[in-house]
Amino acid sequence: MNCKPLDPSKTYLITGAAGFIGYYLSRKLLEQGCNVVGLDNINDYYDVNLKYARLDLLKPYERFTFIKGDISDKSLVTQVFEEYKPNVVVNLAAQAGVRYSIENPDVYIQSNIIGFFNILEACRHHPVDHLVYASSSSVYGANKKIPFEETDFVDTPVSLYASTKKSNELMAHTYSHLYKIPATGLRFFTVYGPMGRPDMAYFGFTDKYFAGEPIKIFNNGDFENDLYRDFTYVDDIVVGIERLIGKPPVDSVPHKVYNIGNNSPEKLMVFIESLEKALGNSLGKEVEFRKVFEPIKPGDVPATYASTELLQKAVGFKPETPIKVGLQKFADWYVNYYQKK
Repeated sequence: MNCKPLDPSKTYLITGAAGFIGYYLSRKLLEQGCNVVGLDNINDYYDVNLKYARLDLLKPYERFTFIKGDISDKSLVTQVFEEYKPNVVVNLAAQAGVRYSIENPDVYIQSNIIGFFNILEACRHHPVDHLVYASSSSVYGANKKIPFEETDFVDTPVSLYASTKKSNELMAHTYSHLYKIPATGLRFFTVYGPMGRPDMAYFGFTDKYFAGEPIKIFNNGDFENDLYRDFTYVDDIVVGIERLIGKPPVDSVPHKVYNIGNNSPEKLMVFIESLEKALGNSLGKEVEFRKVFEPIKPGDVPATYASTELLQKAVGFKPETPIKVGLQKFADWYVNYYQKK
């Protein structure tokens, strides 16, 4: 595997540091004594209080510097690179969400295309050891072949969000080819856990339960052909990123793309039952969601299932958190954070 341990003398720029994965990765690097510069625009796509709560947990670390700003602001990005001279950049800042891209496409172009272009330009003019950036399992579109492999055809995205992520991969490849920027793209598969994103289904289901409202399940009530999702616990994701940081590509075009997922998809209904049990354990009572079944939404795909062989071969990445354990940790956090006991 030859993964180098992280070098505490280097500076790690993490964009989207107040976000879900960005927070956990920042904390992991800070725990190892690394210098972390966090950049985030704290947009209101979801509850900003949760973003500030994550940041509050990072502030006690002496080696953490936070900058409130937007990667779509080119002069700001250039200024950050000039001032802090990052050795490693992990670009997690992006407008997330498949369905929201149908309602508000402008922000996806602004953040995911223009913002990422600014990061690439900054890496070009201020060379870095490694640029790691977030892609998404959404690039696979309605791919019928499972598990999804990095060599699969990904030219038929079914949402603008997926299109922007596919564009990121193409842009990074071009910059690696032209300017020898070592870059690695990560296709994330449904990341979940404590302090997660409220727009994700498991979080929304929990909100609805406590609001006394039914949950909407977009699978037509078809349990035989239920949706499958490769749910990946956030701690596992962070281990994968951490290992990859020290292993930049060294090919003639130093650009790689990896799936980073659980390699073990769950039926949506099984996931919901596991969440009900986890919440029941946290509350000390039986929990059952009221359910309304609706047709699959535009932009959604029937299954996500990651082949993680390439990543395992490269850095020994193998997710270890079973769905029941991960959901229990989320439920315990939720009940405590929102004081639902």
